[in-house]
Amino acid sequence: MSDFHHALRSLRVWDTELPAFDPAAAPADPLPLFHSWFLDAVAAGQSEPHTLSLATAGPDARPDVRTVMLHDADDRGWHFASHATSAKGRQLAANPEAALGFYWPVRGRQVRVRGRVATASREEAYADLHARTTGALAAALTGRQSELLDSLETLAEASAAAWARAEAEPDADAPTWTLYVVEPAEVEFFQGDARRRHLRLRYRRTPDAPSGWAKELLWP
Repeated sequence: MSDFHHALRSLRVWDTELPAFDPAAAPADPLPLFHSWFLDAVAAGQSEPHTLSLATAGPDARPDVRTVMLHDADDRGWHFASHATSAKGRQLAANPEAALGFYWPVRGRQVRVRGRVATASREEAYADLHARTTGALAAALTGRQSELLDSLETLAEASAAAWARAEAEPDADAPTWTLYVVEPAEVEFFQGDARRRHLRLRYRRTPDAPSGWAKELLWP
């Protein structure tokens, strides 16, 4: 067996005590449960709990996925940001639907979100850009995300110039920087179980329900 396959077959998951989860006690709305699980992951020492997988598809319907950072989760939805000119930005312009996936292995938990993607105002995008670090601003000012790069030297020069500008002009704007909001149609909470009797609770947007959401259990 190759080193790759030996390593792959030797791996185990959830080498920790998994928390209990009672779907019957879950709130009527998915947002409070997401906030609770997120804070629990932070308290448990989960590395980068604010990172998520973002899946999109362009007009050719081919799926694409990458890891981005969560910027907020509120009554409007789940927020992330990028350049409108990036690959994900162009895909969302053509097909404003997305799926998000959070994975917190320290607790054996996943959260999946699916829904339509809205664009926040320019004022919100500007505020989002300047709520972050100098390095984040420099990266945004570098721009040209997803474009072809001719050499590492070109990247180094552009990055150095962007850092210099970010430090000299902390209020500088990046016009294509866009704040996106995934307006959830479905939110699923997955709690792993050592005996593989995983618990899956799905919230489905249902206007006729008192809370606006229907709760459903799914087979693992």
